[in-house]
Amino acid sequence: MGKRKELKLEIHESGKTIKSQKLCGTNYPVCISFIVVNEFCERFSYYGMKAVLTLYFINYLHWNQNLSTAVYHAFSSLCYFTPILGALIADSWLGKFKTIVYLSVFYVLGHVVKSVGAIPSVGDSTIHIALSMVGLILIAFGTGGIKPCVAAFGGDQFDEEHTNERRKFFSIFYMSINAGSVLSTVITPILRGNVQCFGGDCYALAFGVPAILMVIALVVFISGSGMYKKSPPEGNVLLDVCRCLGLAIKNRWMSSKYDSKRKHWLDWAEEKYPKRLIHEIKMVLRVLVLFIPLPMFWALFDQQGSRWTLQATRMNMAFMLNALLILMFVPIFDVVVYPLIGLCRINLTPLKKMAVGMIFAALAFGAATLVEVNVMKTVVEPAPRGQCLLQVYNLADSDVKLSIPGSNLFSQPIKSYEDPQAYQHLELGGHNKTITVGINHNGHFHECRETFTEQKAYSLVLHSKTSGIVCQLATDNILKSEKMEAYLRFINTRSEAVNVTMAGVDFYIPADYGISPNKSVERKEYTSVRCTSGSQDFSINLGLLDSGASYTVILKGVSHPTANNVHIAWQIPQYALMTAGEVMFSIPGIEFSYSQAPANMKSLLQAGWLLTVAFGNVIVLIVAEGAGLDQWMEFLLFAGLLVAVCIIFSIMAYFYTYVDPGELDKLFPDKTVNEDEDDLKKDQTDDTMYLNSIEKSTNM
Repeated sequence: MGKRKELKLEIHESGKTIKSQKLCGTNYPVCISFIVVNEFCERFSYYGMKAVLTLYFINYLHWNQNLSTAVYHAFSSLCYFTPILGALIADSWLGKFKTIVYLSVFYVLGHVVKSVGAIPSVGDSTIHIALSMVGLILIAFGTGGIKPCVAAFGGDQFDEEHTNERRKFFSIFYMSINAGSVLSTVITPILRGNVQCFGGDCYALAFGVPAILMVIALVVFISGSGMYKKSPPEGNVLLDVCRCLGLAIKNRWMSSKYDSKRKHWLDWAEEKYPKRLIHEIKMVLRVLVLFIPLPMFWALFDQQGSRWTLQATRMNMAFMLNALLILMFVPIFDVVVYPLIGLCRINLTPLKKMAVGMIFAALAFGAATLVEVNVMKTVVEPAPRGQCLLQVYNLADSDVKLSIPGSNLFSQPIKSYEDPQAYQHLELGGHNKTITVGINHNGHFHECRETFTEQKAYSLVLHSKTSGIVCQLATDNILKSEKMEAYLRFINTRSEAVNVTMAGVDFYIPADYGISPNKSVERKEYTSVRCTSGSQDFSINLGLLDSGASYTVILKGVSHPTANNVHIAWQIPQYALMTAGEVMFSIPGIEFSYSQAPANMKSLLQAGWLLTVAFGNVIVLIVAEGAGLDQWMEFLLFAGLLVAVCIIFSIMAYFYTYVDPGELDKLFPDKTVNEDEDDLKKDQTDDTMYLNSIEKSTNM
């Protein structure tokens, strides 16, 4: 790029010279405002879509939790494999500007296809799944492809002497990433749950709004086209590195014992490649080896958007945690925590920070395990073999007292229409058993014979007639809904059958204490439920039917045998610990890889960092599909694995020697003029690589 500093002139790819425009007399180019707005809209688009993706899989596509988690992490993994493709296209073919524009078009198309797939009237479930997968693939190639380009392109807009302004731009850029993430993860779930379309939650709108934001991002970015510096493609260092590695391996493999020995296996490429390049590759490989254990951290971190989201839906959701923690913790650590540690004369190197970050993440999953155990306490555990579960509904006009042969269960009187006691374990002594239950009502003794089967749950419904007490045995559903919905059934005490319709679900309840089957309904407030009985219409107020709860509705009242009583605020400690781990792991990790890389290979090392995120998601895929563990055991397994990996990483870090890439000029002073010019151009984008991966810290 040709420059005339006194006139601030820049040369575009086309050869046209234009004057660099500045913001309000500062050294900030006007064009960076277009880039910052573009990044805000793009991050809103991406994280807004991901905020409802898991629930979309479960509630709309009707997948189970494991499949939903697997597809979610497969998508996240693909988003962090594709940056290599984006960097390759930008460096060796199109340049950064055209790469961002063209791949953003794919990005927009992906959102549109995804939104269309969420419209119920567009085909059947197979069409919906196909459109959803095509849309996600396009989005993954779009967001991943532009990821290594946008921040670097922003850095390209600054003059060489304005390095401080360029570094401040990165802070502004980073804040735009967080702002987009925070707003989107709040707004899109509201659009899904509070706006109704096509007879249910409006996933089409929840995906459509991110599509609109991505269109805005593209339009804003193109609007600044005439102001940008557009550097032509400079060739891809990654290709040179791969060719050098390939030649070294080939020559080492084909060498004989009579050939002269080499100090390092890469030295076998000296016949074709300069010593400086070989030395730089050695430096990069030493860092990449340290990256090997790191995917385990991301395996835990990225479950905030899958397993932790599912855990939240099975809790009392009166409070919802959002992504604001990261905006709070970054300045707290920079301004308070690290300076205090420095006052204690503790040398907290980047690698030490990363190890501590791993411990925080493991503690976060320990906290998640405790929360999960308490959440599961609200779930009725099936009875063991030889037993069943039994609860009693007394719908008679006065108290009753039960007697079961060989058992002292329900020894206390049961009041009329009171909520049933907790399930009691009834001994059967085999697979099934017919039991005569004695009932004392108003001084009269009645009997009913019922057959019970092991490991099932039952409700014994009692009501009175002129002839005495009548018994009905109903089989209960004690499992929580995988769709994060509530289970509901009705008992009709009226003399006429009743039809109830709510949220698109129809219930038919026979007359005279008829019992409807259990059906799942979405979580929401039901303040006016329409009921029809013969020629009479009436409505009932059921209030909030919470996710994962089971309700039995009697026309004289509502019973809550199983509900969510673990408040979602109990997730705050695990999120706080994970955010602390993220701040101490992600940012120092990127700083480490930046400082230890040669000037012309910083992008290569950043690509390696992004790959650790991708492989972390692969680990979750393997465990989610193959382990078959209870959720709390899976959380505990991940925590233990990360502790083990942290120990291995700490040992590797202990033997690592920090290097100064600037010393390369002293070791290899015989550089050509072209190499110097190439390094000058590379220095302009060195700092910009800091943001290529640091935006990962907004993925809540």
